[in-house]
Amino acid sequence: MKFDILIIGGGLAGLTCGIRLQKNGVKCVIVSTGQSALHFSSGSFDLLNELADGTKVDNPVAAADKVSANHPYAKLGNNFAYYAREAKQQFLDCGIEVNGDAEHNHLRITPMGTLKPTWLTFSDFTPLSSANDIAGKKILVVNMAGFLDFNTKFVADSFEKYGAECRISSINLPELERLRISPTEMRSTNIARVLENEKTLEALILELTGKISGFDIVALPAVFGLSSAASIKKLKESLDIPVWLIPTMPPSVPGIRAQQQLRRSFEELGGVYMLGDTVVKADFSGNKVQAVYSVNHGDISFVAENFILASGSYFSNGLVAQPDSVIEPVFGSDVDFTPGRDSWYDKAFFNKQNYMTFGVATDDKLRIKIKGDAQRNLFAIGSVLSGSNTIHEGCGAGISMLTALYVADNLIKG
Repeated sequence: MKFDILIIGGGLAGLTCGIRLQKNGVKCVIVSTGQSALHFSSGSFDLLNELADGTKVDNPVAAADKVSANHPYAKLGNNFAYYAREAKQQFLDCGIEVNGDAEHNHLRITPMGTLKPTWLTFSDFTPLSSANDIAGKKILVVNMAGFLDFNTKFVADSFEKYGAECRISSINLPELERLRISPTEMRSTNIARVLENEKTLEALILELTGKISGFDIVALPAVFGLSSAASIKKLKESLDIPVWLIPTMPPSVPGIRAQQQLRRSFEELGGVYMLGDTVVKADFSGNKVQAVYSVNHGDISFVAENFILASGSYFSNGLVAQPDSVIEPVFGSDVDFTPGRDSWYDKAFFNKQNYMTFGVATDDKLRIKIKGDAQRNLFAIGSVLSGSNTIHEGCGAGISMLTALYVADNLIKG
């Protein structure tokens, strides 16, 4: 099988890159092992919330030139602001409505009801400018009876710390009662499927209408809109007070919807998406990849002009930690890591963890290095890259999208 470009990994980075390439007439295949991290999304996309030294960032564009020299953003040159705009526009072009901009982080509500800075937020959710948007409000926090992945008490307690007055309630519909026969069925995605039925949604809206009198806001778990945002729009338009949807524990309904929309856009542009297969090895000629092989296709090779590694970090086995090293398992790429396993982590769980900065070594064009030599047609994008602590710095989605667009454009230009 031959393509112009083969992308390993079908998450945010891989799909962003593939869509950009397909729009410009470059024939791509994406080989994806399984679920994308978007399935676990909190509903927002971080660009840059904090520098490595702990300095808080309000304006990512203004702070981008302060990252370390080996940070993925440093390799974008002066293109950070441009690619941030392009990333948002690609979401909108794919029918994914988001709010926010790269020159001012806004606040998002977490599954615990706390506030965190972010760059872009799905239109399902309500972006806030400060905790003052919560202070003084009377908020009704409502859950679906029996749904355990949304803790109303945590959310209400957090809102009250910000100065709100909260009350907790629940809704029980016959259609949802059937899900509770098995606790494993009472999950966000299954609830969302039930609520896509127009009559069921209307019944829920009627229940809410009888509860919201005297409140300024009603907060609900984000269990609406699995296949489209139509049910969310109807819910918000039908009630007399603002509806705040709160992210749930995974799986994420809006994240899954975004993944589906990105994949659909890629395939509509002519891209080939192979889900459930894993690339395991490659053939080289000098410093150029000739072909790769996957589990499902055995000895049948994938041949391409260029190859892009978008396999993610430890979570998706894009990186694998061994007793005394960290490896990239497909190509044997050089990996930046510090020797001595004790230096990889801090025993205090919530402290900055050094292992998060480990990743594949690349040159300024994000070409992967193997034994110190940059490979001519092998690139890395997203969280497999070294040089950033995506959790500590709040930059994971930004790195995925901006590096994907950067590599795609370099390949388009030739």
